Amino acid sequence: MPELDGASTLVTGGAGFIGSHLVDALLDRGARVRVLDNFVTGRRENLAHLGDSIELVEGDLRDTDACRQACRNVELVFHQAAMGSVPRSIENPAESIAVNVSGTANILAAARDAGVRRVVFASSSAVYGDSPDLPKREGREGSPLSPYALSKKMCEDLGTVFHRCYTMEIVALRYFNVFGLRQRYDGPYAAAVPRFVRAYSRGQGPVIYGDGGQSRDFTNVADAVRANLLAAGAAGAVSGRAFNVASGRQTRIGELARIIRELTGGGPEPIHEQARAGDVRHSLADLTASGEALGYTPRHDVEAGLAALVEASRPSVAGAR
Repeated sequence: MPELDGASTLVTGGAGFIGSHLVDALLDRGARVRVLDNFVTGRRENLAHLGDSIELVEGDLRDTDACRQACRNVELVFHQAAMGSVPRSIENPAESIAVNVSGTANILAAARDAGVRRVVFASSSAVYGDSPDLPKREGREGSPLSPYALSKKMCEDLGTVFHRCYTMEIVALRYFNVFGLRQRYDGPYAAAVPRFVRAYSRGQGPVIYGDGGQSRDFTNVADAVRANLLAAGAAGAVSGRAFNVASGRQTRIGELARIIRELTGGGPEPIHEQARAGDVRHSLADLTASGEALGYTPRHDVEAGLAALVEASRPSVAGAR
């Protein structure tokens, strides 16, 4: 892990699910943390426990002045902010491209001008698109299946161009279905894990889009945070490259529902609805490159992570009934 004591860091999207966990980890390691967030999907309560220990810049990635302010006098940028969700990008492709691609260009330009040492940014397994290969390996990408996937591919290309043109240190991390505390269960774009936990905790059957035979590589948020810290301190040869961040284990959606159903004490069978456009059928990460270059290996078992999430979610779920 890099030495971060006293380091000045920026976390874009720091009030969000993964971003707020990363903020906690940076503070635990002695870093000085600034957060840039517009609070569209991020939550103020995710940062409330930190009090005055962080500096907050409330602003949007599409605002160049906000990006410049956020990057000023910063050594490391962890760019987590984005408009997530494949279905949301299909409904509003222009916004997905504007926030994710133009926003990332703004952050990279601001980081360049501020002399930031390294940018680590969140990409996605969605960049593998229609590639049938399993496991998914860097350098074997297919064609994007959604505007969201395209936006993340474009962000990776931007990172490569900035690395080549300005000799900037930039590392992309391809997240595979990250789950954990603070992940939103509400709204039409919520991910499977929080939706399933919420439904079964309320005695309801969760909705599965498709037959449940599709699979994902579910990744504990603690592993995603650790990957960011490793990428921040890895040798310069990692710059301009993208790396998988995952558990390296394949879980079918129907099996995920069964596990959560048992952990919550039972409930109705899942409700199956039509598969959604843009969703890949199977996903599983090859972790060879991230292991060799970053020293990344997953440390958290999927079932144990789900059990901890269900247990920790009980009070909030009960209180929300």
